[in-house]
Amino acid sequence: MKKPTVLFPYAEAGMGHIMPMNSIADAFEKKYGERVNIIRSSFFKDSGNPKLIKLEEVMAEQVKKQNRSPKYGYMTTNAMKFFGTHLSMYAMMHWLSIGSVKPGIKYMEELGADMVVSTHWATNFYANKAKHKPITVQYVPDSHINPLFAYNSDLTMISMKSGYDAAMKKYRKYNEKNLKLVPFCIRNEAYQVSRDKGVNRENLGLNPNKFTITLAEGGYGIGKTQAICEEIVKRDLPVTLVPVCGKNEELYSYLKSLKVGENTELVPQGFTTRILEFIAASDLFMGKSGNIIAEPTFFGVPSVITNHATEIEEIIGRYYVEDIGCAVKCFDPSKAADMVEDFIANPDSLIPLQENAKKNADNYGAETTADYIFELLAEKFPEIKEN
Repeated sequence: MKKPTVLFPYAEAGMGHIMPMNSIADAFEKKYGERVNIIRSSFFKDSGNPKLIKLEEVMAEQVKKQNRSPKYGYMTTNAMKFFGTHLSMYAMMHWLSIGSVKPGIKYMEELGADMVVSTHWATNFYANKAKHKPITVQYVPDSHINPLFAYNSDLTMISMKSGYDAAMKKYRKYNEKNLKLVPFCIRNEAYQVSRDKGVNRENLGLNPNKFTITLAEGGYGIGKTQAICEEIVKRDLPVTLVPVCGKNEELYSYLKSLKVGENTELVPQGFTTRILEFIAASDLFMGKSGNIIAEPTFFGVPSVITNHATEIEEIIGRYYVEDIGCAVKCFDPSKAADMVEDFIANPDSLIPLQENAKKNADNYGAETTADYIFELLAEKFPEIKEN
Protein backbone atom coordinates (compact mmCIF):
# COMPACT_ATOMS: atom_id res chain seq x y z
CA MET A 1 0.00 0.00 0.00
CA LYS A 2 1.31 3.44 -0.95
CA LYS A 3 1.12 5.72 2.03
CA PRO A 4 -0.47 9.15 1.50
CA THR A 5 1.82 12.13 2.04
CA VAL A 6 0.97 14.92 4.48
CA LEU A 7 2.84 18.20 4.17
CA PHE A 8 3.34 20.62 7.08
CA PRO A 9 4.71 23.81 5.46
CA TYR A 10 6.21 26.38 7.83
CA ALA A 11 5.95 30.12 7.25
CA GLU A 12 7.61 32.83 9.34
CA ALA A 13 5.43 35.91 9.79
CA GLY A 14 5.84 36.23 13.52
CA MET A 15 6.37 33.13 15.65
CA GLY A 16 2.63 32.63 16.15
CA HIS A 17 2.42 30.53 12.98
CA ILE A 18 5.48 28.37 13.66
CA MET A 19 4.76 27.25 17.22
CA PRO A 20 1.29 25.77 16.57
CA MET A 21 2.63 24.05 13.46
CA ASN A 22 5.27 22.31 15.56
CA SER A 23 2.62 21.24 18.03
CA ILE A 24 0.27 19.87 15.36
CA ALA A 25 3.00 18.11 13.37
CA ASP A 26 4.44 16.52 16.53
CA ALA A 27 1.04 15.27 17.68
CA PHE A 28 0.12 13.94 14.24
CA GLU A 29 3.45 12.21 13.73
CA LYS A 30 3.37 10.62 17.17
CA LYS A 31 -0.12 9.18 16.67
CA TYR A 32 -0.29 8.49 12.92
CA GLY A 33 3.28 8.70 11.62
CA GLU A 34 3.51 5.00 10.77
CA ARG A 35 0.45 5.20 8.49
CA VAL A 36 1.50 8.16 6.35
CA ASN A 37 4.52 9.89 4.87
CA ILE A 38 5.18 13.21 6.60
CA ILE A 39 7.04 16.17 5.14
CA ARG A 40 7.97 19.14 7.29
CA SER A 41 9.16 21.98 5.12
CA SER A 42 10.33 25.53 5.74
CA PHE A 43 8.34 26.12 2.58
CA PHE A 44 9.71 29.43 1.36
CA LYS A 45 13.37 28.86 2.25
CA ASP A 46 13.39 25.22 1.12
CA SER A 47 12.07 26.20 -2.32
CA GLY A 48 15.35 27.92 -3.09
CA ASN A 49 13.38 30.39 -5.19
CA PRO A 50 14.50 34.00 -4.55
CA LYS A 51 10.99 35.37 -5.09
CA LEU A 52 9.51 33.02 -2.49
CA ILE A 53 12.35 33.70 -0.06
CA LYS A 54 11.73 37.41 -0.55
CA LEU A 55 7.98 36.94 0.07
CA GLU A 56 8.60 35.36 3.47
CA GLU A 57 11.02 38.16 4.35
CA VAL A 58 8.42 40.74 3.34
CA MET A 59 5.72 39.01 5.42
CA ALA A 60 8.02 39.07 8.45
CA GLU A 61 8.84 42.72 7.80
CA GLN A 62 5.13 43.51 7.61
CA VAL A 63 4.67 42.10 11.11
CA LYS A 64 7.57 44.23 12.39
CA LYS A 65 6.14 47.30 10.68
CA GLN A 66 2.73 46.70 12.25
CA ASN A 67 4.32 46.45 15.69
CA ARG A 68 6.31 49.63 15.17
CA SER A 69 3.20 51.48 14.00
CA PRO A 70 -0.20 50.22 15.18
CA LYS A 71 -1.81 52.80 12.86
CA TYR A 72 -0.28 50.92 9.95
CA GLY A 73 -1.36 47.62 11.49
CA TYR A 74 -4.97 48.74 11.79
CA MET A 75 -4.90 50.15 8.26
CA THR A 76 -3.86 46.78 6.84
CA THR A 77 -6.43 44.75 8.78
CA ASN A 78 -9.20 47.25 7.99
CA ALA A 79 -8.26 47.03 4.31
CA MET A 80 -8.65 43.24 4.47
CA LYS A 81 -12.12 43.62 5.93
CA PHE A 82 -13.09 46.18 3.28
CA PHE A 83 -11.88 44.22 0.26
CA GLY A 84 -12.90 40.78 1.53
CA THR A 85 -11.30 37.39 1.20
CA HIS A 86 -10.50 36.97 -2.49
CA LEU A 87 -9.44 40.53 -3.33
CA SER A 88 -7.32 40.71 -0.18
CA MET A 89 -5.67 37.39 -0.95
CA TYR A 90 -5.00 38.47 -4.55
CA ALA A 91 -3.42 41.70 -3.37
CA MET A 92 -1.26 40.04 -0.70
CA MET A 93 0.01 37.27 -2.95
CA HIS A 94 0.60 39.37 -6.07
CA TRP A 95 1.92 42.60 -4.58
CA LEU A 96 3.99 41.65 -1.55
CA SER A 97 6.56 39.97 -3.76
CA ILE A 98 5.82 40.42 -7.44
CA GLY A 99 6.22 37.20 -9.40
CA SER A 100 6.02 34.87 -6.40
CA VAL A 101 2.64 33.24 -7.16
CA LYS A 102 3.64 30.87 -9.96
CA PRO A 103 6.84 29.68 -8.21
CA GLY A 104 4.82 29.03 -5.04
CA ILE A 105 2.25 26.93 -6.87
CA LYS A 106 4.99 25.12 -8.79
CA TYR A 107 6.91 24.25 -5.63
CA MET A 108 3.74 23.06 -3.94
CA GLU A 109 3.09 20.78 -6.92
CA GLU A 110 6.68 19.48 -6.80
CA LEU A 111 6.25 18.44 -3.18
CA GLY A 112 3.35 16.26 -4.33
CA ALA A 113 1.47 16.04 -1.05
CA ASP A 114 -1.94 14.41 -0.75
CA MET A 115 -2.80 16.77 2.12
CA VAL A 116 -1.40 20.16 3.12
CA VAL A 117 -1.84 21.37 6.71
CA SER A 118 -1.27 25.11 7.08
CA THR A 119 -1.04 27.53 9.98
CA HIS A 120 -0.48 30.44 7.58
CA TRP A 121 -2.82 31.56 4.81
CA ALA A 122 -0.11 31.78 2.13
CA THR A 123 0.67 28.05 2.02
CA ASN A 124 -3.05 27.27 1.98
CA PHE A 125 -3.38 29.54 -1.06
CA TYR A 126 -0.68 27.67 -2.97
CA ALA A 127 -2.18 24.28 -2.08
CA ASN A 128 -5.58 25.34 -3.38
CA LYS A 129 -4.07 26.55 -6.66
CA ALA A 130 -2.05 23.38 -7.32
CA LYS A 131 -2.95 21.47 -10.49
CA HIS A 132 -3.67 18.27 -8.61
CA LYS A 133 -5.21 19.95 -5.59
CA PRO A 134 -4.38 18.21 -2.30
CA ILE A 135 -6.74 18.06 0.65
CA THR A 136 -6.34 21.42 2.39
CA VAL A 137 -6.46 21.95 6.14
CA GLN A 138 -5.95 25.14 8.12
CA TYR A 139 -5.42 25.74 11.82
CA VAL A 140 -6.15 29.38 12.65
CA PRO A 141 -3.89 30.42 15.54
CA ASP A 142 -5.81 33.67 16.14
CA SER A 143 -9.04 34.24 18.04
CA HIS A 144 -11.07 34.88 14.89
CA ILE A 145 -10.94 33.94 11.20
CA ASN A 146 -9.72 36.97 9.29
CA PRO A 147 -10.42 37.30 5.53
CA LEU A 148 -7.14 35.64 4.49
CA PHE A 149 -7.78 32.58 6.65
CA ALA A 150 -11.33 32.48 5.25
CA TYR A 151 -9.88 31.47 1.88
CA ASN A 152 -11.04 28.06 0.64
CA SER A 153 -10.00 24.98 2.58
CA ASP A 154 -11.48 21.53 3.08
CA LEU A 155 -11.17 21.85 6.86
CA THR A 156 -10.56 24.87 9.07
CA MET A 157 -9.95 24.66 12.81
CA ILE A 158 -9.90 27.38 15.46
CA SER A 159 -9.51 27.31 19.24
CA MET A 160 -11.53 30.29 20.44
CA LYS A 161 -15.28 29.71 20.70
CA SER A 162 -16.09 33.38 20.08
CA GLY A 163 -14.15 33.17 16.80
CA TYR A 164 -15.84 29.90 15.87
CA ASP A 165 -19.32 31.34 16.52
CA ALA A 166 -18.54 34.53 14.61
CA ALA A 167 -17.29 32.59 11.57
CA MET A 168 -20.40 30.39 11.55
CA LYS A 169 -22.55 33.52 11.42
CA LYS A 170 -20.44 35.51 8.95
CA TYR A 171 -19.48 32.91 6.32
CA ARG A 172 -22.13 30.74 4.69
CA LYS A 173 -19.56 28.19 3.55
CA TYR A 174 -18.83 26.99 7.10
CA ASN A 175 -20.71 24.15 8.72
CA GLU A 176 -20.11 21.61 11.47
CA LYS A 177 -18.16 19.40 9.08
CA ASN A 178 -15.65 21.86 7.64
CA LEU A 179 -15.17 24.15 10.66
CA LYS A 180 -14.08 22.60 13.96
CA LEU A 181 -13.55 24.04 17.41
CA VAL A 182 -10.40 22.50 18.90
CA PRO A 183 -8.17 23.06 21.95
CA PHE A 184 -5.38 25.62 21.56
CA CYS A 185 -2.34 24.01 19.92
CA ILE A 186 0.23 25.12 22.46
CA ARG A 187 3.77 23.99 21.87
CA ASN A 188 4.41 20.57 23.34
CA GLU A 189 7.36 21.80 25.42
CA ALA A 190 4.84 23.43 27.76
CA TYR A 191 3.96 20.00 29.16
CA GLN A 192 7.59 19.42 30.16
CA VAL A 193 7.78 22.57 32.31
CA SER A 194 7.09 22.35 36.04
CA ARG A 195 4.00 24.10 37.42
CA ASP A 196 5.99 24.85 40.59
CA LYS A 197 7.28 28.44 40.47
CA GLY A 198 9.95 27.65 43.04
CA VAL A 199 11.36 24.80 40.94
CA ASN A 200 11.48 26.98 37.84
CA ARG A 201 13.11 29.89 39.67
CA GLU A 202 15.78 27.58 41.06
CA ASN A 203 16.45 26.07 37.61
CA LEU A 204 16.72 29.55 36.08
CA GLY A 205 18.78 31.05 38.89
CA LEU A 206 16.09 33.58 39.81
CA ASN A 207 15.44 35.00 43.27
CA PRO A 208 12.95 32.59 44.90
CA ASN A 209 11.29 35.26 47.03
CA LYS A 210 10.78 38.25 44.74
CA PHE A 211 7.68 39.12 42.76
CA THR A 212 8.64 37.96 39.26
CA ILE A 213 7.52 39.40 35.92
CA THR A 214 8.19 38.11 32.43
CA LEU A 215 7.77 40.75 29.74
CA ALA A 216 7.62 39.67 26.09
CA GLU A 217 6.23 41.17 22.90
CA GLY A 218 6.63 38.50 20.26
CA GLY A 219 9.59 37.02 18.45
CA TYR A 220 10.75 40.36 17.08
CA GLY A 221 10.73 42.15 20.43
CA ILE A 222 9.09 45.32 19.12
CA GLY A 223 6.74 47.27 21.37
CA LYS A 224 6.80 48.85 24.82
CA THR A 225 9.32 46.60 26.52
CA GLN A 226 11.98 49.28 26.80
CA ALA A 227 9.60 51.94 28.18
CA ILE A 228 8.09 49.57 30.77
CA CYS A 229 11.51 48.33 31.91
CA GLU A 230 12.78 51.90 32.26
CA GLU A 231 9.75 52.85 34.35
CA ILE A 232 10.08 49.87 36.70
CA VAL A 233 13.85 50.37 37.04
CA LYS A 234 13.42 54.11 37.67
CA ARG A 235 11.09 53.32 40.58
CA ASP A 236 13.43 50.59 41.81
CA LEU A 237 10.49 48.27 42.42
CA PRO A 238 11.22 45.08 44.42
CA VAL A 239 10.78 42.69 41.50
CA THR A 240 12.66 40.29 39.31
CA LEU A 241 11.98 41.58 35.80
CA VAL A 242 12.71 39.30 32.83
CA PRO A 243 12.32 41.15 29.51
CA VAL A 244 12.50 38.70 26.59
CA CYS A 245 13.78 40.62 23.57
CA GLY A 246 13.49 37.91 20.91
CA LYS A 247 15.41 38.81 17.77
CA ASN A 248 15.74 42.47 18.80
CA GLU A 249 19.46 42.44 19.58
CA GLU A 250 19.64 46.22 19.95
CA LEU A 251 17.01 46.13 22.72
CA TYR A 252 18.76 43.21 24.40
CA SER A 253 22.10 45.04 24.44
CA TYR A 254 20.49 48.20 25.80
CA LEU A 255 18.69 46.42 28.64
CA LYS A 256 21.84 44.52 29.61
CA SER A 257 23.58 47.86 30.08
CA LEU A 258 20.72 49.48 32.04
CA LYS A 259 21.76 50.35 35.59
CA VAL A 260 19.40 49.20 38.34
CA GLY A 261 18.96 50.05 42.01
CA GLU A 262 19.10 47.81 45.05
CA ASN A 263 15.59 46.38 44.75
CA THR A 264 15.03 45.65 41.06
CA GLU A 265 16.68 42.60 39.55
CA LEU A 266 16.76 42.95 35.75
CA VAL A 267 17.41 39.70 33.87
CA PRO A 268 17.15 40.47 30.13
CA GLN A 269 16.98 37.59 27.64
CA GLY A 270 17.57 37.51 23.91
CA PHE A 271 15.98 34.84 21.73
CA THR A 272 15.68 32.18 24.43
CA THR A 273 14.48 28.60 24.22
CA ARG A 274 13.53 28.78 27.93
CA ILE A 275 10.77 31.38 27.72
CA LEU A 276 8.17 28.88 28.93
CA GLU A 277 10.20 28.29 32.11
CA PHE A 278 10.44 32.04 32.68
CA ILE A 279 6.69 32.42 32.21
CA ALA A 280 5.94 29.50 34.55
CA ALA A 281 8.30 31.01 37.14
CA SER A 282 6.44 34.33 37.07
CA ASP A 283 3.73 35.93 39.17
CA LEU A 284 2.76 38.15 36.24
CA PHE A 285 3.19 38.22 32.48
CA MET A 286 3.26 41.51 30.56
CA GLY A 287 3.23 41.89 26.78
CA LYS A 288 1.30 42.50 23.62
CA SER A 289 -1.85 40.57 22.88
CA GLY A 290 -0.52 38.04 20.41
CA ASN A 291 -1.01 34.31 20.75
CA ILE A 292 1.74 34.25 23.36
CA ILE A 293 -0.95 35.16 25.93
CA ALA A 294 -2.08 31.54 25.69
CA GLU A 295 1.14 30.44 27.38
CA PRO A 296 0.91 32.32 30.69
CA THR A 297 -2.77 31.37 30.72
CA PHE A 298 -1.73 27.71 30.42
CA PHE A 299 0.46 28.08 33.52
CA GLY A 300 -2.19 29.99 35.49
CA VAL A 301 -0.18 33.23 35.30
CA PRO A 302 -2.21 36.47 34.94
CA SER A 303 -1.37 38.85 32.10
CA VAL A 304 -1.21 42.60 31.62
CA ILE A 305 -1.73 43.32 27.92
CA THR A 306 0.47 46.31 27.10
CA ASN A 307 -0.08 46.73 23.39
CA HIS A 308 -1.75 45.43 20.26
CA ALA A 309 -0.62 46.24 16.74
CA THR A 310 -3.63 45.17 14.67
CA GLU A 311 -7.31 44.46 15.03
CA ILE A 312 -6.38 40.77 15.00
CA GLU A 313 -4.35 41.27 18.17
CA GLU A 314 -7.07 43.47 19.66
CA ILE A 315 -9.57 40.63 19.29
CA ILE A 316 -7.09 38.18 20.83
CA GLY A 317 -6.68 40.53 23.77
CA ARG A 318 -10.44 40.92 24.17
CA TYR A 319 -10.77 37.13 24.28
CA TYR A 320 -8.39 36.81 27.25
CA VAL A 321 -9.72 39.90 29.06
CA GLU A 322 -13.46 39.34 28.56
CA ASP A 323 -14.01 35.68 27.68
CA ILE A 324 -11.37 34.00 29.87
CA GLY A 325 -10.97 36.78 32.44
CA CYS A 326 -7.27 36.13 33.09
CA ALA A 327 -5.87 39.40 31.75
CA VAL A 328 -6.19 43.17 32.03
CA LYS A 329 -5.25 45.91 29.58
CA CYS A 330 -2.88 48.80 30.29
CA PHE A 331 -1.17 50.49 27.35
CA ASP A 332 0.55 53.32 29.24
CA PRO A 333 4.00 52.28 30.57
CA SER A 334 3.72 54.55 33.63
CA LYS A 335 0.28 53.20 34.53
CA ALA A 336 1.52 49.65 33.89
CA ALA A 337 4.23 50.28 36.51
CA ASP A 338 1.52 51.63 38.84
CA MET A 339 -0.34 48.37 38.32
CA VAL A 340 2.76 46.37 39.18
CA GLU A 341 3.13 48.36 42.42
CA ASP A 342 -0.51 47.61 43.28
CA PHE A 343 -0.04 43.89 42.62
CA ILE A 344 3.07 43.81 44.83
CA ALA A 345 1.21 45.58 47.65
CA ASN A 346 -1.97 43.50 47.18
CA PRO A 347 -1.00 40.08 45.77
CA ASP A 348 -4.47 38.70 46.56
CA SER A 349 -5.85 40.93 43.78
CA LEU A 350 -4.19 38.56 41.30
CA ILE A 351 -6.09 35.52 42.59
CA PRO A 352 -9.28 36.00 40.48
CA LEU A 353 -7.14 36.30 37.33
CA GLN A 354 -5.16 33.20 38.30
CA GLU A 355 -8.30 31.18 38.97
CA ASN A 356 -9.86 32.19 35.65
CA ALA A 357 -6.70 31.13 33.84
CA LYS A 358 -6.78 27.74 35.56
CA LYS A 359 -10.40 27.18 34.50
CA ASN A 360 -9.15 27.15 30.91
CA ALA A 361 -6.57 24.44 31.61
CA ASP A 362 -8.36 21.71 29.62
CA ASN A 363 -8.47 23.77 26.42
CA TYR A 364 -4.92 22.94 25.31
CA GLY A 365 -3.17 20.32 23.21
CA ALA A 366 -2.96 19.31 19.54
CA GLU A 367 -4.25 15.73 19.77
CA THR A 368 -7.83 16.64 18.79
CA THR A 369 -6.53 18.64 15.83
CA ALA A 370 -4.38 15.68 14.76
CA ASP A 371 -7.43 13.38 14.99
CA TYR A 372 -9.55 15.64 12.77
CA ILE A 373 -6.73 15.79 10.22
CA PHE A 374 -6.44 12.02 10.15
CA GLU A 375 -10.20 11.49 9.86
CA LEU A 376 -10.37 13.79 6.83
CA LEU A 377 -7.39 12.07 5.20
CA ALA A 378 -9.00 8.66 5.81
CA GLU A 379 -12.10 9.71 3.86
CA LYS A 380 -9.96 9.70 0.72
CA PHE A 381 -7.57 6.95 1.83
CA PRO A 382 -9.71 4.56 3.93
CA GLU A 383 -6.98 1.91 3.89
CA ILE A 384 -4.91 3.92 6.42
CA LYS A 385 -7.52 3.15 9.08
CA GLU A 386 -6.86 -0.56 8.72
CA ASN A 387 -3.18 -0.33 9.75
